[in-house]
Amino acid sequence: MSSVKTNVYVDGFNLYYGAVRGTPYKWLDLHKLCTFLLPKNEIHRIRYFTALVNSSPSDPQKTQRQETYIRALETLPNLTVHYGSFLSSTVRMPLAQPRPGRRNALVVKMEEKGSDVNLASMLLMDGFRGDYEAAVVLSNDSDLVLPIKIVTAELKLPVGLLNPHKRFAVELLKVATFKKPIRTGVLSESQFPETLTDANGKMTKPASW
Repeated sequence: MSSVKTNVYVDGFNLYYGAVRGTPYKWLDLHKLCTFLLPKNEIHRIRYFTALVNSSPSDPQKTQRQETYIRALETLPNLTVHYGSFLSSTVRMPLAQPRPGRRNALVVKMEEKGSDVNLASMLLMDGFRGDYEAAVVLSNDSDLVLPIKIVTAELKLPVGLLNPHKRFAVELLKVATFKKPIRTGVLSESQFPETLTDANGKMTKPASW
């Protein structure tokens, strides 16, 4: 019996902040992760959605670490990277501890834009062109409820959830076909080798990871 041809759609920032930030598991091989979590599925395609970050005085290596990780991901033959963007704006926000005469302050607000829309668009496009028999969304973003519902209700195709957070968004549970958490043990077993090679040469896991 053949396994189900499956596409996986990864919300990069949801994965980072939900599962690997502050852990030693940032050097994550997404194909290994999907193979562990979906052992009965044929992983046909992985789409990774992210935006390029900017380094800061407090973290001057941030951009370099991300670029190295993306190079590592691109060594996976069935993975493609799709980019959103960061928007910077100056807004007035209330202070957590207001003082007499000062209740707010001007702050620089960074917002990641495009990844959820890009993920939803590719999930729908691939579904309508028959690119998968099942889809899996690695995210806990409730903004993805409608595209998941369209795939399950209109195309009659299953859509699973891989959740990098401790709790599932209730809205997503209502529309998903199945769900699985991403546990620490699986992250530990799904790491790239310390050193990888691509067409541009060797790359090494960032030292701080």
